[in-house]
Amino acid sequence: MARARPDSPPLFEIIERPDFSVETRAISQGIWPVAGMDEAGRGPLAGPVVAAAVVLDPQNIPDGLDDSKRLSFEQREALFQNIMASALGISMASVSAEGIDATNILRASLEAMRRALCGLALRPKLALADGRDVPPGLPCEGRALIKGDQRSQSIAAASIVAKVMRDRMMADCGRRHVHYGFELHMGYATARHRAAIEIHGPVARLHRTSFAPFRLGAVEIAEG
Repeated sequence: MARARPDSPPLFEIIERPDFSVETRAISQGIWPVAGMDEAGRGPLAGPVVAAAVVLDPQNIPDGLDDSKRLSFEQREALFQNIMASALGISMASVSAEGIDATNILRASLEAMRRALCGLALRPKLALADGRDVPPGLPCEGRALIKGDQRSQSIAAASIVAKVMRDRMMADCGRRHVHYGFELHMGYATARHRAAIEIHGPVARLHRTSFAPFRLGAVEIAEG
């Protein structure tokens, strides 16, 4: 007789943390180096999509690695410094708003990850990509891991590097284009950002004009 499911909710939520098990299995099969890849900035209305590729040192993995979205600003900054100091290989790349508009955000994200991987000083034998898709044109075997930044420490490290670098780029955009508040919302469609677009228009080469609300009607591009 089948046991009935309990109808009471769990007392607490179990949050899974990434580990090094996927990488360890690859190492046991003679597959090394292993790189993690992830991107930041798929959803915003402005700015590039930024990707990172990271090869962690199995003997010196920073404590606290996790999906960058589950970390505070202070945690990301501290882990970014630890990753930069301890990883065997780190590379970053981006695709601009113009590049995103010329293709689409999925292709641009995969291309950014491919460029980041190809920029590593050491050549990995396996690349782990966050999501459902493996970037085309990789110089090594690639595997896609759904929710990879919550499963693989290498991908989590890449997600942190990509997020921190993109946030810094958008903060710089905020200093250059003071009406938009990019340093606060990082290009996402907040009420403040939408209001600034209504008043000042989109910024050439920075706003993604293939995204709503731009593609819903004709807009005047503000040079700056």
